[in-house]
Formats: sequence, structure tokens, C-alpha cells
Amino acid sequence: MNPISRPDLLTAPDGAAVSPCDPTLPPIDTGLASDESAFSSAADLARRIRRKEISSFELTRHYIERIETFDKALNAVVVRDFERALEAAKRADASVARGQRLGPLHGVPMTVKESFDVSGLATTWGVPEQRDRLALNDAAVVERLKAAGAHVIGKTNVALRLGDWQSYNEVYGTTHNPWDTARSPGGSSGGSAAALAAGLSGLEFGSDIGGSIRNPAHFCGVYGHKPTYGIVPTQGHHPLGVVSAQDLNVVGPMGRSAEDLALTLDAVAGADRFRSPGWRLELPPPKTHTLRGLRVAIWPRQDFAPTSVEISDRVQEVGDALARAGAAVSDLARPDFSAKDSYVTYLSLLGSAGLVGLPDDYHRDNRRTAAQFDASDESPLAILMRARALDHRDWSDRDEARTRCRLSWRAFFGDWDVVICPISATTAYPHDHRPKPERILDVDAVRTSHYEHYFWVGLASVAYLPSTAFPSGLSRDGLPIGLQIIGPEYGDRTTIEVARLIAQALGGFRAPPGFGA
Repeated sequence: MNPISRPDLLTAPDGAAVSPCDPTLPPIDTGLASDESAFSSAADLARRIRRKEISSFELTRHYIERIETFDKALNAVVVRDFERALEAAKRADASVARGQRLGPLHGVPMTVKESFDVSGLATTWGVPEQRDRLALNDAAVVERLKAAGAHVIGKTNVALRLGDWQSYNEVYGTTHNPWDTARSPGGSSGGSAAALAAGLSGLEFGSDIGGSIRNPAHFCGVYGHKPTYGIVPTQGHHPLGVVSAQDLNVVGPMGRSAEDLALTLDAVAGADRFRSPGWRLELPPPKTHTLRGLRVAIWPRQDFAPTSVEISDRVQEVGDALARAGAAVSDLARPDFSAKDSYVTYLSLLGSAGLVGLPDDYHRDNRRTAAQFDASDESPLAILMRARALDHRDWSDRDEARTRCRLSWRAFFGDWDVVICPISATTAYPHDHRPKPERILDVDAVRTSHYEHYFWVGLASVAYLPSTAFPSGLSRDGLPIGLQIIGPEYGDRTTIEVARLIAQALGGFRAPPGFGA
């Protein structure tokens, strides 16, 4: 597997792109940029740079050194831009010396998902035919992150066309989970989560249509936020040749603390270029700054969605802890709709999204495949295959069902502040690169297929709701268990604040062993 052709990149044994160390750089001053710094929150790093406790240049060199040391085992940071990052760090330090602050992320080195355009770097989405495609401009969120003071040291690996809960492709190879390299880091923002967990980056930015922020956050034990649909611009995060925003798809921050999510969301949220002449975003403040009195519905299990007992029990345990802290907690409260109907609506809209610009042969094949399923077949695979061949009337019916679902959620959140539920049926599972229809996942004693695992992530996605993924501790096998906090549309600050409060009460991010934490 060949890396993208750039003169400043070398090739690691597994095909990952790596940048040579500059032998002229002096050794890292570990008193300034220690391994403890590598696992700090971006908010804390920005504060320390602003107070001149650490320089952006020292910190950037430290992350570069960690990437070149630890990423050999992970293959997470697959496109590297170290030279420009060091120059940006110098400028950040010069601004500090002049008493000027670039923004809330002043001097913070970060990575972004490979699917975001960064001027001069490759954007392939893992597609071999696009390996030589270099972006001419920055994506909208990259522009805003830079305006907030951050600089990009590299881009992280993805699933092919962002369509998997594993992160591997022929361009960059396979990314491994830092908690167990035999397991998936999740997808499609798997490189993002692995880099954060291993302390290779100060901050990350991913995307989510089918759990692609939340699933990797869960698998790797970090934080991630799926914003309310439409509040963060997606320009510069489109397949080649596409300029329209994709239904259901959002882009959002990932980090090692809830504070990082809040800080970053504030930096990037707002009107896109189409709406900015006449539209302004004003997200409401968090509904609470204390767990006492918080109204929490927990949703540990669903009868048609196999979920491991350990993960369902963890939802219950978090609910019990919140109740002890003074929250009003219910395990019976549910929005007034059929959970199965919501799931089918989500699968139908998910399967029919992202079909812009594909060749006629692809659509003909989809129609033939959909016709092979019996009309009575309501399996997730059958629903998804039919969705790829929906006519406009059928799609409009699904959109109407989605709107009714949104109204039910709105009424529900008049009585409850947030819902806490699983993200995925299991913890991180072993790499499995077989075609998706052939994959079998054991959920306790139940054998399930890949396509049976969209229910939990679809709850928020189908209704355009915000969802914050947070680490809740480890499983009996020593793997992270992440859960999600779902809130009302535009209640992003509430779900992130609840994640912060839970970390204060129960603990938050912890680094995997073996990465110098």
C-alpha cells in the first residue's frame, strides 16, 4: 500500500505516511512538554501556553516526537504536516510574547479526520483512485479552528468512504485501538479517537452520520460530540465533486474532556457560507450547572436491539449514581413514538443518503439488489438495501415520519433534560475485514450481524438531536465503555455540560497503558 506521494513523507512498514525527524531540532525539554502534557485537555494546554508555562513550539515538537514513537503501533496519524505546524507554533509563541491572543485554542496542536480538506494535504476518504488529490483550500471548520488559534499537525485515518465502524483502507492501511491493537478503534473517525487516547494530539475533529464520532469515542475511551444537525458547516467535508450538505451528516469535536468539546463547538458553530448573510446561531446556555435537580431518562436496553448486559448495566449504574447526586432519574420515561419505527426511519434515510454523483451502474445494481428481498423482510439489511433505491415519494414518507419523530422528542424534552443510553452493543471488537454481510458479532450469547447495530446511534441522528459521547470507565476485560447523552435540538451545551458534571462525579478520560501516561 503506497502512501500519498509527497516529498516530505516516508513510508512505514505498514504503508503509513511518516515524516522524518528534523535532526537539527534540539531534544524535547520534558520539563515543559511532558507525557502528562500530552494527555492534558486542549483547554488546559491553551491556558498553559497563554500563561507562558509551556510554549506552543515545545508542545508541538513533543506531539511530533510521540507520533513518531507511538504511532508505529497504531497507524492513526496517516497524513503529517509537521513543518508547517512548527512554523505555526512559532507564530503562536511570538503572539504570546507580544501580549496578543489568537483565540481560545491559541497554540494548541491538533489533528483532524482525513476527510476534511486542509490546504496542500491529501483528502482521499481512503479511496485509492484519489490518493493524489490535494486540497486547494481549508474546510470551513479547519478555517475556524485556525482562527481560534489551533494549528494542524496531521490528519487521521478513516474507514473507506467513511462507511464502517472500523478504520482501514488501501491508501493508509489499518488503524489499531490503543487499548488493544488486535481490536478496532471504531469508525469512521477511528484514527481520530486512537490519536487522542494515545496522547498523539491535543484535539480532534470528526464527522458522524452513523455513529462515526460516538462509536470511536466509545471504543477508545475519549469524548466526542455529534452536534445538532446544521449548526456546524460541512463545506470542505464532501466526497469528490459534491458540494451539497448530506442529510443526517454532521461534523463535530472530539477531545479528552467535555470542556474541550464546549470550547471547540463555540469556535466552529455558526452559519455556513450560504446562510451567513441572514442567519445567526444562538445556542441556549446549559439547562444546569449541577446534577441536583437534573431530569434524566436512562434507556439501558431495547428488546429488538441486542446489547451486552455489561453495557446496559453501566447505563443503569450511571443513572443510580446521578440519582444519589440529586438528579431525578427514570428508566421508564420514553418519547411517544415506536422505537422500532424510529429505527426503520433512520435506516431508510441513512441508506438513501450520500448517493449524489454515483454512476448509473451503481444505482442499477442497487435496484436489482433491493428487488431480491422479499417484501415482508424487515431485517436491517433489507431496509438499507431498499433505501438505496427509494423513489422520491417513498423518501418523502420517511421524511414525514422523521418530522413526527422530531416533534415527539420536542414534547419529551419538555419534561426531561437528557437521555443517557448505550452507543454500541459491545466494547471494541477484533478487526474483521470481511464484507459486512459476512461479519458476525457475538453480543453475550446472541450472534448478530453488522447491520443490526445501528439502533443506538440512530436515536439521535434520525431526529437531528445533539449527542455527547463520554467515557464511563472500563469493562471487566479492561476496555473502555462509552455512553451517550442525548438532548433536545440545539441543546448541545446541555449535553456537553452534563458530560462535564458526570466526569466530576464519576471520573473522565484515562490513558491506555503503554503510552507514557
